[in-house]
Amino acid sequence: MSYPPPPAGDPNNPYGQQPPQGQPGYGYPQQAPQGVPPQQGYGYPQQGAGVPPQQGYGYPQQQPPAGTVQANNGYINLVTGPVLLATMGQRFLARLVDGLIVGVIMTIAMVAGMGSVVGIAGNAADDCGSYMDPGYDACMNEAAAQAGSGFAVMFGILGIFALFMLLYEWLMIGIKGATFGKMALGLRVVRESTGQVPGVGAGFIRYIIPMVGAFLCYIGAALVYLSPFFDSTGKLQGWHDRAAGTVVIKK
Repeated sequence: MSYPPPPAGDPNNPYGQQPPQGQPGYGYPQQAPQGVPPQQGYGYPQQGAGVPPQQGYGYPQQQPPAGTVQANNGYINLVTGPVLLATMGQRFLARLVDGLIVGVIMTIAMVAGMGSVVGIAGNAADDCGSYMDPGYDACMNEAAAQAGSGFAVMFGILGIFALFMLLYEWLMIGIKGATFGKMALGLRVVRESTGQVPGVGAGFIRYIIPMVGAFLCYIGAALVYLSPFFDSTGKLQGWHDRAAGTVVIKK
């Protein structure tokens, strides 16, 4: 048995009631009154005037500026990414290896030069005989001239060696970013601003500063090489590194 539906205007009929004008029902988009800007609903990003949009989760975060030292872990942020700074122990061992290479070459040059001079003097003593022999003075004078030539050759070799030292440290750092000693320890000198090799100009600045200090009985050069201990920035930059804008890193 069916019942007729209640009248549409019956106040007791909840199904027949119409929503008041201007008040939308549930589930319908709300319309703002005239002259009032519409409000964004839930789930939509709200953006205020003059306020930059916020990055959500999963977006790449802004990298810190180049040259920023990370806290207490020995890393520095370069434009190429975070890299590990070389410790003073590693740098000392690298310079020790370079010193051994240079020392071997210098020793060979000195022994060759001194051997030549001593050999000339010994031959003169045998060939010229006694000072009573005629022509002894002329023989010794000739031997002295030959010995002088030997000294000249030795100092010439040392000059070539000094030039080699200049080009070795300067050009190896400027072009390759490392000497043989640094290569052996896996170290590299790079520009702090670019993360690339220093270049010839910066390599020369980095080399010449300790060499100028070497004129003071090498005390100045020693202070330059120890100056990273005084760097309060945590970058372990020596005075020569600061002047050249470089840092020493572990590859």
